[in-house]
Amino acid sequence: MFKRVAWCITGSGDKISDVIEVMEEVKREHPDVEIKVYLSKAGEQVLKYYRLLERVKNSFGEFKVELNPNSPFLAGDLQLRKFEFLLIAPATSNTVAKVAYGIADSLVSNSTIMALKAFVPVYILPSDLEEGITITVLPNGRKMELRVRKEDAENVRKLSEMDGVHVLREVKEIKDVFNKHFSSSL
Repeated sequence: MFKRVAWCITGSGDKISDVIEVMEEVKREHPDVEIKVYLSKAGEQVLKYYRLLERVKNSFGEFKVELNPNSPFLAGDLQLRKFEFLLIAPATSNTVAKVAYGIADSLVSNSTIMALKAFVPVYILPSDLEEGITITVLPNGRKMELRVRKEDAENVRKLSEMDGVHVLREVKEIKDVFNKHFSSSL
């Protein structure tokens, strides 16, 4: 049986290179799993900024870019259970807040809420996990300090308490998710 996963990329540059690298490893380790890539508008912009858009295309084939909350119609495919699970990695604080408060006005937030209504597991790797200072790497390799606000950390906590949502704390946990769902693929 052929298995499918929906992977959404939002507008976070934090850890984006690491996420893509792990997803390429997952693809090699689970060749019978089809990974369909969906980009928010900002996700496409960030991949271009980091010069990773072609890499995603070369590694995962054609991807779909958000036109509006229902186009492409990922929400419908999730409700029809055409995907084993939904992965959002990385997830911006904006996407995290929308999902935490049930706001379905973007491709990713709408699809997430519809997946949860249809009992499809959702895995989210938030960019902003815990209140404090974090270091991110810019496309030119420079490091930049960013403040994770207490409000953003609180939204992650809300996500972790939602039925059907699994918050990933580290990029490497993505491999564990695939192994859990597709252990016979090993």
